Amino acid sequence: MPEFAALVVGPSAADAWGAPASPRVAIVGDGLRRVVPLDELPGHAREVGATSARWVWWSAAEGARPLVDAGIGIARAWDVAEAHRLLAGGWEAGPGLAWAAARGLDPATLPERHRGDLLDLLGGEDDDDPENPVRRDGHLRADAVAGDWAVTDDRLLAWADVLLSCAQAQHERAEALGPRLVATVHSESAAAVLCEELRHDGLPVDRTALLDIVGPMCGPPAERDAAVLAHVPGREGTDLRNPASVRELLGAVGIDVPSTRKHVLEAYVHVHPVVPALLHWRAEERIATTYGLRWIDEHIGPDDRLRGEWRACDGGAGRMTAAGGLHNLPAVLRPAVAAHPGHLFVRADLGQIEPRVLAVVSGDPAFVAATRADDLYAPVAERLGVERAVAKVAVLSAMYGGRAGQAAAALQGLEREYPVAIRLLEEASSAGMRGESVRTYGGRLVPTARLMGGDRPGANPQLDAARGRFARNAIIQGAAAEFFKAWAATVRATTAHLGARIVLCLHDELLIHVPAEHAQQVAALVDRALEDAARRWAGGRARFVTDTQIVARWSEAKG
Repeated sequence: MPEFAALVVGPSAADAWGAPASPRVAIVGDGLRRVVPLDELPGHAREVGATSARWVWWSAAEGARPLVDAGIGIARAWDVAEAHRLLAGGWEAGPGLAWAAARGLDPATLPERHRGDLLDLLGGEDDDDPENPVRRDGHLRADAVAGDWAVTDDRLLAWADVLLSCAQAQHERAEALGPRLVATVHSESAAAVLCEELRHDGLPVDRTALLDIVGPMCGPPAERDAAVLAHVPGREGTDLRNPASVRELLGAVGIDVPSTRKHVLEAYVHVHPVVPALLHWRAEERIATTYGLRWIDEHIGPDDRLRGEWRACDGGAGRMTAAGGLHNLPAVLRPAVAAHPGHLFVRADLGQIEPRVLAVVSGDPAFVAATRADDLYAPVAERLGVERAVAKVAVLSAMYGGRAGQAAAALQGLEREYPVAIRLLEEASSAGMRGESVRTYGGRLVPTARLMGGDRPGANPQLDAARGRFARNAIIQGAAAEFFKAWAATVRATTAHLGARIVLCLHDELLIHVPAEHAQQVAALVDRALEDAARRWAGGRARFVTDTQIVARWSEAKG
């Protein structure tokens, strides 16, 4: 069993005079058993950090956050919430649910918090030992899960004991499922810590440049509308924010479309000038309404950093997510994402990540061989005897479940030339259609039927097909997310001594803020971290590539 150090934060309290007091923190581990005020935590945390112990917390948002905010480096962690999401699937991962799963208890019997009415007199936690966070039925007390119970030092230590026991049970279960899952818990826990660092540090921006971009787009809505409606005289009253009204507007100039989605309208940009004007209007409308002056005031601090909450897992296949516009920042705003004085960005973008992951998780020898090329699609196209573009569409269609169009014939070639890879995808699809759960290469459970509810499997062919497509892609997208986070964790660990900080994780792309004098060294370490992560994650079987550049502004990155 690994050496763990459990950390829990107690509820806020008041001193003898009723003034707010610093919350208490319990730390429990090998040779450790202490309760200290939260404002004294940094010194004790450094003591733990000097040992080989791995931090344990119910979630990074509770346990890692005070350390990150205090500037304490966190080398190793076991995040119970992230471990539960891997072991059981889905997003919900509170202490009560994680404990129940680790102890083999029925989650349907989780106790509810007291409602404060007469029904509470019928029994429940009032019949249990009030000093024990574990009820007689094995579940955790609801008031302990809610954070209201641990009001004394003894109770806080007991709560830390429960956390430690839960993590140890999770570790045993993960080991039983395979050592790769234990490694995934480690990297997912590191990603959860990284999320706290991303929240704390923020993304550097050039406020003046941002205002120069956003300002002209934030004028009166009528002015933006007029630039579109001028192309269709007599339709000045059209509501451009109503899709039905926009379809009528387009119909007036002879354009009949089934919807007003961007990809539909783009086919008509040369038919009538109102179409490019409408697409331009939409881009400006999005900036004005979503990324306008109010957004700047709410999300960008006085230190010119864009901040938002981050999550290490989306609850589905496991991709990182962010709030505050950080994951959906329009490309037009990228010139305003600028390194602060004395710093540069190292921007690194994984290339063709999902096909390379397919090679690893399937073990298809021919497909693994294709990853040795800088451009994976070139050897695939040569083997299939088709153009590169067709080979690319065929590979993507195989992973996403499409079988129509120009890729149909090439898909047959894929089945012939790469049978192991295609069989893996088909087996996952079949399992999803039956409503069965699948596991990613790293061990994350993807409960297809639970995540895509509705009719039971077999009752709705369309829903069954959707579940199949979801499962087919989840085993690849989920594994890609796991590899990305393993790489990001390695970059974080190997570049911190040079003052480098990851400030953005966008799908398969890292943006690292570094002192200018260390930019070249950090860029080299980023590439080396990819090799190290691939060796540990994939056993060196496949090659992964990254486009690594040093830039002053995000928009300067090519490709």
